[in-house]
Amino acid sequence: MVIPSMKKSNPPVGRLRQCVLLLACFLCMSSCLALWGLNIGIQMSRFLPPKPKPAPRNNDSSHSYAISTLDMEISDAEWERLQKALDWPGPDQEIPPLDMSTSPAHSTFSIMGFKESYKVGENISVIITARDHHKNLKRYGGDFFKAKLFNSNLKASVYGEVVDHRNGTYSVVLLLPWEGQAQVFVRLEHSSEVVQILKKYRESSFPRSHYNGYYEGSGPNNTRISEVVECNIKWGGNGSWRKGNCCCEYKDAKTGTVWQCERPKQLSCDKLVHHSRGIVESPLTNFENKIFTKKLTNVAIAGDKININVLPNTAVNGAMERCRSGLTTPVPAGFFFKDVWKSFVCNTQQLNSAQMGNCLKNKIVYLLGDSTTRQWFEYLERNVPGLRRMDLHTPRTGGPLMAVELKNNIIVHWKPHGVPLRFTKMLITDLHYIPNDIDEIAGGPHAVVVFTIFAHLVFHPVTFYIHEVAKIRQSVVALLSRAPQTTVIIKSGNTAGLKNIYQSDWYAMQLNTVMREMFSDIDGVIYLDVWQMTSCHYLRENVHPGPVIVANEVKMMLSYVCPV
Repeated sequence: MVIPSMKKSNPPVGRLRQCVLLLACFLCMSSCLALWGLNIGIQMSRFLPPKPKPAPRNNDSSHSYAISTLDMEISDAEWERLQKALDWPGPDQEIPPLDMSTSPAHSTFSIMGFKESYKVGENISVIITARDHHKNLKRYGGDFFKAKLFNSNLKASVYGEVVDHRNGTYSVVLLLPWEGQAQVFVRLEHSSEVVQILKKYRESSFPRSHYNGYYEGSGPNNTRISEVVECNIKWGGNGSWRKGNCCCEYKDAKTGTVWQCERPKQLSCDKLVHHSRGIVESPLTNFENKIFTKKLTNVAIAGDKININVLPNTAVNGAMERCRSGLTTPVPAGFFFKDVWKSFVCNTQQLNSAQMGNCLKNKIVYLLGDSTTRQWFEYLERNVPGLRRMDLHTPRTGGPLMAVELKNNIIVHWKPHGVPLRFTKMLITDLHYIPNDIDEIAGGPHAVVVFTIFAHLVFHPVTFYIHEVAKIRQSVVALLSRAPQTTVIIKSGNTAGLKNIYQSDWYAMQLNTVMREMFSDIDGVIYLDVWQMTSCHYLRENVHPGPVIVANEVKMMLSYVCPV
């Protein structure tokens, strides 16, 4: 701006006025920009939850990422609710020295107010005290304890939920559901310091699990070219687990999930034919590996391992209502007695083979998910009279699989869910996302849809899992809208045999929490909690439970299909 009077008399005064005017303009413009930026910030804050903390990978900080509720396709309110449900206490500092971590050798449990005898239906209270390797009481919570009541001779057991008081002490209320004797068993699966490590890497973009993509195509002189490359999900703010224009991308139209494979050197991106699991990669430092040692993981702790005498109780009401959707899952949800699961949720039936066949008459059963629902398919195949597997020319364990029984018009399908999936080599075209499979089901009173998704998602960020569940939920709601008489059952995740950075039970338990929370308001859906069954049984924990557990799981499922 030019002011004519500045070029005349009193030049210092003119320069002063010019400076004042320029300063005023600058301050005005700065205020406008600040207000505009504040407004943008307010708008963006509605969509951006707290950013997950990145974990370093070989001192490379480029693997940080930020996920919004828009990415997960949920509301801000739901994200806040999920964060509260997933909240887990822990150290208020960085991981302390090893000797200050929780020691299973020095942690103990005790039965409060122990009596000479109890009656069926009464409870006992157990206090767990966590101590470090110097026998000092821990001053914060976050340890992952598991507790149960059991009787080996009766093949009886019941699950107990551990309550964290966030001061180094924990409590468990254990129901006494059978007549006879019982003992308390408590083990430290992970110290609070290990859980802190698990949380850190779950919230990072470090790829703990890798996958292989197999490309095949024609080469010169009618030769056949094959290439194997590394693949993984595309998830996060920077949009890639690799940098630059590295990859072929495959985006599912329904779910929006993006799969990436390193670009083959000779073949084009449309030549992807097979998929398989790849290597697993540990992000743990040497110090973290010491805390994660097997000597400190999944170890029974000492305590009052005395026989509890349980007397009969005629006042206990054994009447149960019929199995249906909308029922809450208590703790405990049931108990094992002589290897039979007795549910506290509803009237479960112990069907024999002929009764299972009658129950499934004129039914189409869709078992979707992973190898744990394949175990259900195999159980039905072995135990339903006349049910025979059809040869679909697919891998026997990779599927998809189908079995039919013509006399009673029974059809049972099993399909694995889409990538990421740690299976042996199989056709990529046979891997369908669960929402897509559900969208292709007409539904009705003859249709039974069972799905599970947990074992192969524990390797990836919980925000990605939330996105996948949100898409499944959309398809389930649509299915029940067009066919409300469809039976829809969610099979929770099992406990796993491995207790490491890859497949910790803590990861699986958190995914179960997400699934249960996200379907809690959906009418017509049945949540089948097999976590408690696999946690308290005498068989060694395994992501693939033993035949006794699988039989009880399937019979519980059939109790919802054919309630009495």
